[in-house]
Amino acid sequence: MDFTLGEMMAVVAAREIRDGEIVFCGTGISMLAAMAAKHISAPRSVIFFETGAIDSLLEEIPLAVANSGVMYHTALNGGLADAFATMQNPFTGPKVVGILGAAQIDPYGNLNSTVIGAYEHPQIRFSGSGGACDVASFVGRTIIFMRQVKGRFVEKLDYLTSPGYLDGRESRWEAGLRPGGPELVVTDKAVFRFDEKSKRMYLAGYYPGIKVAEI
Repeated sequence: MDFTLGEMMAVVAAREIRDGEIVFCGTGISMLAAMAAKHISAPRSVIFFETGAIDSLLEEIPLAVANSGVMYHTALNGGLADAFATMQNPFTGPKVVGILGAAQIDPYGNLNSTVIGAYEHPQIRFSGSGGACDVASFVGRTIIFMRQVKGRFVEKLDYLTSPGYLDGRESRWEAGLRPGGPELVVTDKAVFRFDEKSKRMYLAGYYPGIKVAEI
């Protein structure tokens, strides 16, 4: 292969970003995906970060969302409140695509980034939601990055941090969450989407050199 699996993941996600969309991304590969879309396929997309940098023209990948590089040629350098207001605003919120990651994902795109094991006595405790729960709850759609290793894709989460389609079908809307939800799961081996009716995840494609038996 003349590309890395990380590069493939970024390109797959970038192609899903539509021209004119508002892209909420965090640190790492989500930044690369947003940059690829902005510079190649979706030049009118607007990149913004939870730290308040809106419409960044990134020329290199910042070390983190709090890095001063995210403020390069921005339309506005606001704050946390501005970033979350963009998601919660009934006009701009549906136009936002959020890029998320997590420690676990279940068949309906619900995410766990809080603990592995029992909450009271976990095997591993992570930093938690950050802004991920707000993103998953308010934006028009989400793209999820996951490493495809044992224990990441589970039937039942150890802890629900960020909602996807909850129990499937109409349960997200019945819970009062804004229409939206996960649209795509991008791993280092394959791409998954969600059935239109059941909202259950299914294998939509896999990368060159990868066999179905490996997924």
